[in-house]
Amino acid sequence: MEFFWIFLILAVLVTVFGIGVVIAGRRRAGSVEAPPAARPLPTAPTTERTKPSVGAPVIDTPAVAVDEPPVPPKPASLRDRLAKARSAFSGAFSGVLGRGSITDETWDELEEALLRADVGLGVTDALLGELKERVRSKEITEPSDLLDALQAEMASRLEGSDRSLRFDASLPAGQPNVWMFVGVNGVGKTTTIGKVAQQQISDGRTVLLAAGDTFRAAAAEQLGTWAERSGAEFVRGAEGGDPSSVIFDGVERAAARELDLVLADTAGRLHTKTNLMEELRKVRRVAEKGAGTVTETLLVIDATTGQNGLTQAREFREATDVTGVVLTKLDGSAKGGIVFAIETELGIPVKLVGVGEQIGDLIAFDPREFVAALFDRA
Repeated sequence: MEFFWIFLILAVLVTVFGIGVVIAGRRRAGSVEAPPAARPLPTAPTTERTKPSVGAPVIDTPAVAVDEPPVPPKPASLRDRLAKARSAFSGAFSGVLGRGSITDETWDELEEALLRADVGLGVTDALLGELKERVRSKEITEPSDLLDALQAEMASRLEGSDRSLRFDASLPAGQPNVWMFVGVNGVGKTTTIGKVAQQQISDGRTVLLAAGDTFRAAAAEQLGTWAERSGAEFVRGAEGGDPSSVIFDGVERAAARELDLVLADTAGRLHTKTNLMEELRKVRRVAEKGAGTVTETLLVIDATTGQNGLTQAREFREATDVTGVVLTKLDGSAKGGIVFAIETELGIPVKLVGVGEQIGDLIAFDPREFVAALFDRA
């Protein structure tokens, strides 16, 4: 009997416990929270303005800065480069235009300006003499027309010359063109050779530099630096050695390697010394003894020397058969009129002019552009 009651009590307890477990489970299931909604992804900044609702304040999103490539500086014009040369004329031109008519003072001012610019007495007399005749005949009556006529006349006196650098493309392989560079020390001869080398190599020609100035200290080292910079071949000799032998060796090496062009530096001691001129004659003869052909002899003149440059041109022309002139430092001189003296008195064309230190500052000479720059009418 006792066992019956114990069993009954245990059964009741088990039943009550089971009902409690079921109720607790249902409560837990009903209280489970839904997962939170996903947050919206952030949007990228925009440079556009969002259209606001009526009455809402306008908010601009700042634009994101974009780096732009730097704009290279514009190279200076020839007019800017010739500021000093132009200054020799500007005062006279303003005086002429300031008068209502052409007077004796007009001619005096023009003559002074031309002479100060080193145009030369002979060229000045010829230029103004022709203009005076046109004024007397009433062909020219206004000061501005007189300046126009002077500009046109100066440009015309420089036209008609062959200013191309002579390169004989018909020469067979192994027979290089030779360009000799002559001039006194200090005119920029070696630097000019280096710039010409870079320009010729850029045009697709193969080039060798021959350091024939064996007497000037560091001349060969300077030319060697240009050779490395431009990618040209290079030949030098012993300091104080025979310049002719260096040029000959350079031509022979160029011929053996079938190079197109030899640029030959030469000694530049004072042009008044007879031995230098004899030496230059020998250099030219030796340069053509072997496989080379001298197609160009360029005289390098410093524009700042003025009429002294004209004297140099006379001396070198007689010794070396000069075919063209390179006028350096034109941007730093008020004596640009030396161009007219060289061309009209000696008949030697100015082929290249230096108007700065950079490789691109050695440029082909353009007569009309040059004269227009002097008259500030570019």
